[in-house]
This record gives sequence, C-alpha cells and structure tokens, in this order.
Amino acid sequence: MSRLKDEYLNNITKQMMDKFGYKNEMEIPKLEKIVINMGVGEAKENAKILDAAVADMTTIAGQKPVVTKAKNSVANFKIREGQGIGCKVTLRGERMYDFLDRLVNLALPRVRDFRGVNADSFDGRGNYALGIKEQIIFPEIEYDKVDKIRGMDIIVVTTAKTDEEARELLRFFGMPFAK
Repeated sequence: MSRLKDEYLNNITKQMMDKFGYKNEMEIPKLEKIVINMGVGEAKENAKILDAAVADMTTIAGQKPVVTKAKNSVANFKIREGQGIGCKVTLRGERMYDFLDRLVNLALPRVRDFRGVNADSFDGRGNYALGIKEQIIFPEIEYDKVDKIRGMDIIVVTTAKTDEEARELLRFFGMPFAK
C-alpha cells in the first residue's frame, strides 16, 4: 500500500468526520479515479506526433493510454471522422494514489512561478480539474528526448457531494491550493 493511501485511512477519516459531522465512516469522501487527457491537434498532419504523446503519457501515468478519435469531420479544422486527435488514461487504485503523490510532491513544485493551484476549479459535484502547460514538469520525462512541449488536463474524481468536502479531501492529500 502506498504511503498516501495509509495516510488517508488513518488521518483523514477522523478529521473529516469531525469537520463535516459524518455519523458513519462510509460517508467520508474518497478518491474515485484520476483521468489524464492530452489533446494533440497537430496529429492531423503527422501521426508520429500522436505516438510521441502516447509514449509521454505512458511514462507519466504508468499505464498505456487510449487514443481518442474525432467523433465527426470538421472541414475548417481539417479533421476527419475517426482520426486520432489525442489520448487519455484513467487511473484507479494504487496507480491513482501513486500518481497523485508524484503530482503533488514532485511535479507541481517544479512549475515555474508556482503559487498554488486554483481553489475554484471544482465542478459543483466534488470533482477537480487542473490544467498543466508542459509535460516536462514530471521527473520521469527526459528533457532531451522531448520533441515538443505539450499540455494536459488532469481531472480528480471524488465521491464528495459538495466542492467544500472535495477541497478539504484534496487538501489532506497535500494539494497546494493558492491562498
């Protein structure tokens, strides 16, 4: 079991029950999954760019992503239906906790001029979305082998009913919210 998951089970349970007045431990919000999405618009000209994005995401997430395809053709964007335009991966269980640990403790502190993540990026149902401008903030990515800087979206899905519960849950996991 990862250090983060142990910490969650021991520490967070008691503190969340006290703060929100839960009567049962099963009411306490938990992390459900983390979805990492990378849109690669340049893949319409060169399919090898998508392969490089898939390789980067495999290195970051620790599992192979699914290539996302265009649902319909858009002539203005020169995109055909079924053409690969990005990749995504869904992390659950042990990999999810390991990725969150690396994101909070290693990757986010490496962002230039970092003052914390936006505390208002919740969707109203307890899920948090975070955009990253460059994949090189992850220590697994070798800077010399990167062909192009790409961004990604990271969505943390929780079982929390409100944004306040989810914010507190992520704060216990060490998410550095801006003041």
